[in-house]
Amino acid sequence: MTARPSRTAGASGADADLTGRTVVVTGAGRGIGLAVVEAFLAAGSRVVAGSRKRTEALDRHVKQGAELTVVELDLATPGGPDALVAEAVATHGGVDVLVNNVGAVRPRVDGFLGVTDEDWDWTFTVNFMAAVRTTRAALPHLLATGAGSIVTVSSVNARLPDPLVIDYGAAKAALTNFCKALSKEVGSRGVRVNTIGPGPVETALWQGADGVAATVGQSRGVDPHEVARGAAGQSATGRFTRPSEVADLVLYLAGPRAANITGADFVIDGGLVDSL
Repeated sequence: MTARPSRTAGASGADADLTGRTVVVTGAGRGIGLAVVEAFLAAGSRVVAGSRKRTEALDRHVKQGAELTVVELDLATPGGPDALVAEAVATHGGVDVLVNNVGAVRPRVDGFLGVTDEDWDWTFTVNFMAAVRTTRAALPHLLATGAGSIVTVSSVNARLPDPLVIDYGAAKAALTNFCKALSKEVGSRGVRVNTIGPGPVETALWQGADGVAATVGQSRGVDPHEVARGAAGQSATGRFTRPSEVADLVLYLAGPRAANITGADFVIDGGLVDSL
């Protein structure tokens, strides 16, 4: 176990205060999670990345000498989150920041009646219970710092119901609600809890071979690129969000410039949602 660095009073700027902080990131192998890992490494943090499979991108950072520990495990299992947090504590002595990012979606192209109990269980386990369990494991360590932060990547579908992702939206709504409730419990004890609701992002979840665009395109006999272009066209900016843009927001919320922000949900969707 390495000694934990002292928190320097009067440190200026977000990066200065994130230097030497221990950050746990779930779903870290690719997409938003990988961008978050890279952003914290650039800020001087010590990152413990939980991923179901090791990826070349993560291993490349390790080989380059980054302060990165990759933990290969399945966060959808009951013991996965505990094991991830235990590794962070064993390696660095505690946890300062938790980023709940793990998640997945399976478009329900056959409608609600085609969504089985097993489908609902899978969706809520990956998109809700994984974050609940990881938060439960990390919270005692975050409380011990007196200035911990939890940033959870939810989804724009938490507030934008869509029958194509009916179970995913319900799970993400539960996730956002959970984080808001927790923020009220632990805010006075020095832990801030915030959520981010991305719209479509340039990741494999949307644009991969088995992603949303491919699945929907196959079911409708449409080119996946057309599906993606149609989704992007629904936003005011006319494009998908980049993973690095989500990562920048995660860093801001984790750092000192957001010191009085808790219980908030930040939508980053290019203006897709038109309600207040």
